Formats: sequence, structure tokens, C-alpha cells
Amino acid sequence: MTARIAEPLTSYDEAAGLGLSREKLLGVYRHLLLTRGVEERGHILYKQGKVPGSFYSGRGNEGAAVATAMALGPNDVGTPTQRDMGVHIVRGLEPWRILAQYMGRAGGVMRGRDGNVHMANTDDNMVPMVSHMGAMMPVAVGMALAIRIRGERRVAVTWFGDGASARGDVHESMNFAGVHRLPVVFICDNNQWAYSTPSSLEYAVEHIANRAEAYGFEGVVVDGTDLLTVYREAKLAVDRARDGGGPTLLECVTLRMEGHGAHDPATYIPRALLQEWAGKEPIGRYRAWLREEAALTDEEEANVAEAVRQQLNEAVRLAEESPPAHPSDPLHAVYADSAPDA
Repeated sequence: MTARIAEPLTSYDEAAGLGLSREKLLGVYRHLLLTRGVEERGHILYKQGKVPGSFYSGRGNEGAAVATAMALGPNDVGTPTQRDMGVHIVRGLEPWRILAQYMGRAGGVMRGRDGNVHMANTDDNMVPMVSHMGAMMPVAVGMALAIRIRGERRVAVTWFGDGASARGDVHESMNFAGVHRLPVVFICDNNQWAYSTPSSLEYAVEHIANRAEAYGFEGVVVDGTDLLTVYREAKLAVDRARDGGGPTLLECVTLRMEGHGAHDPATYIPRALLQEWAGKEPIGRYRAWLREEAALTDEEEANVAEAVRQQLNEAVRLAEESPPAHPSDPLHAVYADSAPDA
């Protein structure tokens, strides 16, 4: 058995059937613009020499990140990676705190410490990554095991890339989760390039999601630029996990529209391939759907764009006004202040 290929969700009625009112659909558009805008402002700050190290973005992956985050309940836990800025935005992380983290400022979500993409707001049940190379999958599986032991109706979700799928901790995590039918959803951001290595040299199967059968659970392949279809499939997977149906491997196929990081010009990606995927990038694709199916007007579109622009301007101001991380603060939140609840 191979992975199921998700049929696209096309109509407004289908979206409404998933509980997405017109107001919510417009809110999703705002999340998309804010996700890309935060990374664009961060890239500008990087070019200005205000962001240490390199800079990483998820351009082209905004739809999958926003959609999968929308499928989570407020008490569900997750481990997003550097390509999943939309997860942080949907979960309510303030853009200025993201930009402050990029710059190593005390107002950053991790108080300016660690790598500029190693961040998450634990108050939103998101766990900061220690590495994007599959290392957070065992963490998510461990959280799912704790959820099972405690008898809670919660779900753990973990994101990883196609390159990370070659690592042992990825296989071990999915094998353990499958054996124990844990409430966890594995989301592969398949952007077709593991740094400079194309998919044809990464794995021999047609789809990464085909591996799910060997672990004893369902694999689903979805066009990662198709936000509404990703949302439907992610919600099905999360609901199944919550109801005791075990894990799902959801493969969201996109294309990384920029290099691995700002230091990488990505000249190895064929221009024709970039042009092909640029024609269906997630924000433009979703905007076109809103106009055709939800009667998005020019005025509404302009109002959303202007509100996002003002929020981003304010975010940059607050981030730049935040003081640098203080050397006396390295141990904050490293050790627990008290024993966890029984």
C-alpha cells in the first residue's frame, strides 16, 4: 500500500463544512501575510548587519505552516522548525518578539539566547528546537507518550524536512510511535532540497509518506502550497490521533524558494523549477481562491495588507528598542524552579 494522495479542496462550501467561516478565512489570509512579512523584515535586518549568524526562511512553505497550526487545539503541543514561521504566528507569538530574537535582544522569545531560529513560546505549548535535523521528533514522541500515560486528550505534532527524513532518530521516532499507537502527527515539509541535495538523491521511494505503512499507520501526500487541503488533512490526522487512532505521516510537498539560508544563493536549483513553483506560491494561490470562492474585495485585501504593514513597522521598532541579551541571564529557564505536578 502506498500513501494516499489528498484530493484538493476547491469550494467555499467545503471550507465552510470544516468550520471555516468567511471571517476565519480572511483571518487566515492575514496570518499568511504576517508570516511572510516577519521573515522579509528579518531578512532586511540581516542585510543591515543586525542579525548574527545566518538567516533562514520558509518562503514557499507559509501555507503548510499556517494550515497545520490551524488544525491544533489550544492544549496540543508541537515542535516547529525554521521553515514553520506560520506555526508561531497562528499560535499567537508576537512578531516583535520574533524579530528581537533574531537580533539577540532581551525581548526575544528566548530572551535573545541561542540560535536566532531556535525559538518557541512555551506558554503556547510550543517547544523550542535544538536542531532542525530531526532531533525534535523524539521529543514530540516523548510528549505523546506522556499524554498517553496521563490519559489526556491532547496531541503532539512535529515538523521535519525531507533531508532530516534520512536520519535515524526520525525512523526510531516513527517506529516507536507506531508500535504504541501514540497521539502524534508527523509533518514532513518536503521542499525537495536537503541543502543542495535533490530529492532524487535523498530517498528511493516515490513519496516520503510511503514509509508510513512500514510503521503501521497512514501516510498522506498533499500539495503544500494548497493551504485549505493541507488544513483538511492535518485536521483529520490530529482528530484521529486525539481519538486514539494513532499517528499519521503527512507529507506537504513544496519548493524551497530561497537558499538553505541567506548565505546560500541556491544556484543549484534549476531556474525552470523555481519558475514553475513560483506560479503557485501559497499566498497568491490562496488570495486567488478567496477572490473566486469567498468574494474577497479590493478594499478588504488592501485593509488586511495595510494592517499587517503597520503591525510589522511597530514590530521592528519594538525589537530594535529592546536591549541586548544580558550576560548575567544565561541560566534563566534552563533548570526547573520546582518539581512538575504529579
